[in-house]
Amino acid sequence: MSSSGNQLEGGLKSRHLTMLSIAGVIGGALFVGSGKVIANAGPAAILAYLGGGILVVLVMRMLGEMAVAQPDTGSFSTYADRAIGRWAGFTIGWLYWSFWSLLMGWEAYVAGAILNSWLPIIPIWGYMLIVTLALMAVNFMHVKNYGEFEFWFALIKVVAIVAFIVIGASAIVHIWPFGDVSGIDHLTSQGFMPNGFQSVVVALLGAMFAFIGAEIVTVAAAEAKDPSKEIIRTTRSVVWRISLFYIGSIFIVVCLVPYTDPGLKDSTVGTYAVTMQHLGIPYAKQIVNFVVLTSVCSCFNSALYTSSRMLFSLSRRGDAPRAFQILGKNTKAPYVGVLVSSILALITVVLTATDKMNVFDVLMAATGAIALLVYLCISVSQLNMRRKLEAAGTKVQLKMWLFPWLTYAVIFVIVASLITMVVEGTFFNEVVYTSIFGGILVVLGLMAQKYNWGGEQRAQAEKERLEIQAQ
Repeated sequence: MSSSGNQLEGGLKSRHLTMLSIAGVIGGALFVGSGKVIANAGPAAILAYLGGGILVVLVMRMLGEMAVAQPDTGSFSTYADRAIGRWAGFTIGWLYWSFWSLLMGWEAYVAGAILNSWLPIIPIWGYMLIVTLALMAVNFMHVKNYGEFEFWFALIKVVAIVAFIVIGASAIVHIWPFGDVSGIDHLTSQGFMPNGFQSVVVALLGAMFAFIGAEIVTVAAAEAKDPSKEIIRTTRSVVWRISLFYIGSIFIVVCLVPYTDPGLKDSTVGTYAVTMQHLGIPYAKQIVNFVVLTSVCSCFNSALYTSSRMLFSLSRRGDAPRAFQILGKNTKAPYVGVLVSSILALITVVLTATDKMNVFDVLMAATGAIALLVYLCISVSQLNMRRKLEAAGTKVQLKMWLFPWLTYAVIFVIVASLITMVVEGTFFNEVVYTSIFGGILVVLGLMAQKYNWGGEQRAQAEKERLEIQAQ
């Protein structure tokens, strides 16, 4: 292993990025977590996911604009650094790294629990360790290996969702011959908004968190052959991806399953399993568990990839130790970043083995509102960067719609959502804990900016960026 040539080597193909862009928005929150949202808001939960989806489409358009202009493996963290200030890039970069590093522990736990239910001879923590070490090995390899693993993980999810939508749609139009449901009766039979408008607002706030991960493709695109072209293509497709996978799935569920079904609230059953049971599909729970297993392994794989690249980018900008730039001699993978990013997942294995997972829950709350802070950071960065690009006479290839008014609208909605979360109370801990953690990072970022920590690394990175830009 060597640090010679501290540039990541592209190896991701167009089909890899296509599946990455899809996989980014499909996780356990769709297969299992959406059931609780439906149970609380009723059929009107579809409005919550529609609202959250629109917000993400707008944020991805803004991020796409910046990523096409300046592709970078640090993505929005790098853009915040350039458009707002070093302290902003420092803060959002470390917050984002913390979120994905912690989430890997949860994904490993879910995978371990599913595998343990199939073969109890190995304890949950044992399966967690196996999954963690196996996916660490994938990320030590060349980036094309990561892309290949993620391609097949994502393909399983996509096939499962498409099959679910096709079967569900056939039941809605009275073609599906099995089960005890058909038509759209449950959409309005107990009231479309049975628990009032407030429940939809709370569901909307929760749904916003479900979409985090869509931005991963802009991180990965920096390691593609033609980053700008791939970013434009995947950013434009985010509308149909969210419409099909989330809005389509939720519509099927609220049409076919009464929102009062106790299985929707049961995290051991999940949204898809309940619907499939109503459709008369045998072994529904086992089928969904298999899909969820591939989904959480996919999420872990992407989380480790993204967090290691974020550390690499932070290091290049002098906001993290220089060691995180060390790449494998042959694979060009940031193996030190992979190792460090895996530490929290390995700690979660220990917490599970010693029955102390409650500590992990507290840590997760500290990054619970990171999605909205990332969206806010992207919006403010795009507002500033567009003006800088236009002032410099740079042609903007992929433009945000109705600039700057839609950007201002997104900023307003995000700030209003954060305030509502505190006042309403359901997500109070997440916002407060994340704000405290973020505040600590802001102070460290301001110190890094004032005292020019890692100034030599920043200067070298900027020199190389300008040389590449001039080519």
